[in-house]
Amino acid sequence: MMIDKINEYLQDIENFQSEDPEEIENFRIKYLGRKGLLNDLFDEFKQIPKEEKPEVGKKINELKTRAYEKVNELKSEVSSTSKRQIDDITRPGYPMETGSRHPISLTRKEIINIFSRLGYTVSEGPEIEDNWHNFSALNFPEEHPARDMQDTFFITRNPDILLRTHTSSVQVREMETMQPPIRTISPGRVFRNEAISARAHCIFHQVEGLYIDKNVSFADLKQTLLYFAKEMFGPETQIRLRPSYFPFTEPSAEMDISCTLCGGKGCKICKYTGFLEILGCGMVDPNVLESSNIDPTQYTGFAFGMGIERIAQLKFGVNDLRFYFENDLSFLGQFRAKM
Repeated sequence: MMIDKINEYLQDIENFQSEDPEEIENFRIKYLGRKGLLNDLFDEFKQIPKEEKPEVGKKINELKTRAYEKVNELKSEVSSTSKRQIDDITRPGYPMETGSRHPISLTRKEIINIFSRLGYTVSEGPEIEDNWHNFSALNFPEEHPARDMQDTFFITRNPDILLRTHTSSVQVREMETMQPPIRTISPGRVFRNEAISARAHCIFHQVEGLYIDKNVSFADLKQTLLYFAKEMFGPETQIRLRPSYFPFTEPSAEMDISCTLCGGKGCKICKYTGFLEILGCGMVDPNVLESSNIDPTQYTGFAFGMGIERIAQLKFGVNDLRFYFENDLSFLGQFRAKM
């Protein structure tokens, strides 16, 4: 009879014991699975006489309830045993992989350390700037293309407010609040309206330097940058200054260093010239000094600016700027030993 079969199943459930999660799961499937014994009983239940259905139905429900209870009891016991094992303080801990500093942070720190040895302080300013500090005070003419929305991120509701395009704006703020001598570097994040690619990004990092005092000359600028290049890239590094133009310096120059990959012999990276460009520099334009109420007849100075990503590229051989912003752990993990 069907009642006898159900009683047999109930006895099997009561007798079952196990601490193996896999065996417990197989037991659950045996009785409660889609093709389990309970489903078979429900199929048989449709065929029994009407007068027997109340008693048999009650017994099937009892079997179902007891099967659920048994599975939950065994799972709870296994879970409790596992917790006691985890709480054992004598067990060795799981190894935790240490993090690493970002290559931009590593490069930024090294640049700061080099200039700190020359007596430069670190100055910082806001990333959201006004037109005066970002352009006008730096001798940018009104028609300069950098003032266009194609190159600069302006705040829509106030066209006088923008995301700074360089950290030169920090230098203006330093000149406004300090009197010479001024010797400072300004590291920070800057923004320009450019399409993102392997060679360009709308967000990048700069370090700009400023030195103002009496009798500062272009020779002082050259020796400062030569010292930086040798400290950053090695004592064999040579520099080359080429004439250029920047609104806030006159005369202006771009500085190249001997290629770090071929040692100046010429390769594909340096386009077989033996040199790579790393920064722009020049003597501070007298108009910039006057804008900050510094007397250009008494003081002179020089300024320079470099992209941290560019320096990091030469230090670590990373040729795609996008890697710096993707937070890929496999990429960042390569710099763990350089912390």
